[in-house]
Amino acid sequence: MPQFRVLIVDDSAFMRAVIKDLIEEDSAFEIAGMARTGREAIEAAARLKPDVMTLDLEMPEMNGLEALGPIMAARPLPVIMFSGISEEHTAQTIAALQQGAFDFIRKPSASSPPGEIGMIGKLLREKLHTAVLIRERLQRQHSVRAIQPSATEDGQVRSPLQSASLFKPLEADREAKTRLPLRKEGDKQAAEKLSAGEAGQRSSEKPAGRKQDAPAKGIRQAIDPLQSGLGAAKLETAATSVDQALLKQQRSGNGSMRLNLEADAAPAVRAVSKPSTAFTQLIAVGTSTGGPRALHELLAGMPADLPAPVLIVQHMPPRFTASLAKRLDSSGPLRVFEAKDGQRVQSGEAYLAPGGNHMELSRDERGYFIRLTQNDPVSGHRPSVDVLFRSLVPFTELKRHAVILTGMGSDGSRGMLELRDSGAASTIAEAEETSIVYGMPRSAVENGSCRTVLPLPLIARELAGRCLNELSR
Repeated sequence: MPQFRVLIVDDSAFMRAVIKDLIEEDSAFEIAGMARTGREAIEAAARLKPDVMTLDLEMPEMNGLEALGPIMAARPLPVIMFSGISEEHTAQTIAALQQGAFDFIRKPSASSPPGEIGMIGKLLREKLHTAVLIRERLQRQHSVRAIQPSATEDGQVRSPLQSASLFKPLEADREAKTRLPLRKEGDKQAAEKLSAGEAGQRSSEKPAGRKQDAPAKGIRQAIDPLQSGLGAAKLETAATSVDQALLKQQRSGNGSMRLNLEADAAPAVRAVSKPSTAFTQLIAVGTSTGGPRALHELLAGMPADLPAPVLIVQHMPPRFTASLAKRLDSSGPLRVFEAKDGQRVQSGEAYLAPGGNHMELSRDERGYFIRLTQNDPVSGHRPSVDVLFRSLVPFTELKRHAVILTGMGSDGSRGMLELRDSGAASTIAEAEETSIVYGMPRSAVENGSCRTVLPLPLIARELAGRCLNELSR
């Protein structure tokens, strides 16, 4: 008997039939209904109350991106976008992910061979199963109001911080945060139990609300920031104090500053700072499902003169990473690039691994640079977070800060373990309460590789504070 109901939205009758057939190959799902336009999708979502939705981008009257906002505002649910691979489609897909879509999948065409359609169907069903597990968490996260600009005593809106000198270490928050003890030698066995790929990890994903599994041996239970003194209201207040991580500056016609929450508005105003190859610290970030939105918040909360480069692996196919890099570059103080092979690494800049390529850090007599390879997938992925983290292990002269954000699977946890053993300055995992999918962060907690667990709105402040502390020593 079907357990979950799916709403299919596509203007093509042929594609609706194809998607319906692909979904119904899994007896856990039934089709709640179909819609042909964005307007119909909004009405059908409210009337049928599906568990999950597939949403096409290109539709008449109102496209998928335009419909997504009203759908999520009325009744948040996991939405899987169907996207083409043109530059316009990839840009719209990234925008949808940052506006709350759960995930995306490449749209098949009438000319797609049966084998390709079969692979797309398998991937779609996998994403549907993951999506229904996070429904309650998604609704809970959307129930917390969007971060609003804080006001000064004279009622003026406070702008985001643009300088690392304004960041202070979170000493007052030390007791509220999770501090995991140093890993014992006996805990190495925990790492061996982790699955190397998404398939094994998927079975360990749990629905929101399920009792937390016991932590790995030797690892203290993680603090729940929404249940142990950092409730939703406090989390929102804390997030607001983290320098408006979701805000950016845009100059109006009369020369005054105004704040804009729209990600596709004019590029953020950047503080004047000169990137440098003479850095002594480095930040590395890994993420998967839910990553585009998390990366937007993380990078928007960084100061423009951050004294460290940021290397990022986001599980995403080719072409889409270029659009993601452009969007992140336009919405925060740091310059963001889709990384190129041989590119020199500089402080105050972020580098996103291109889809289909592993990214590693290398060094020569001129300094540090990026090396891209197309070696076999690792932990089921290319690019792989494990590959990036492991490439940092030899560079013990750097203060290395490793972060794992929301994502399905276990990629990154083993590389983070090796980084921790090599003396990394900090290893951080996103807390379950803000993770869209608590797979990758959970693996880092369970194998003892992360020392700190934080909700997403606090991670940028923590990283900037740590970098500033190291710089002042």
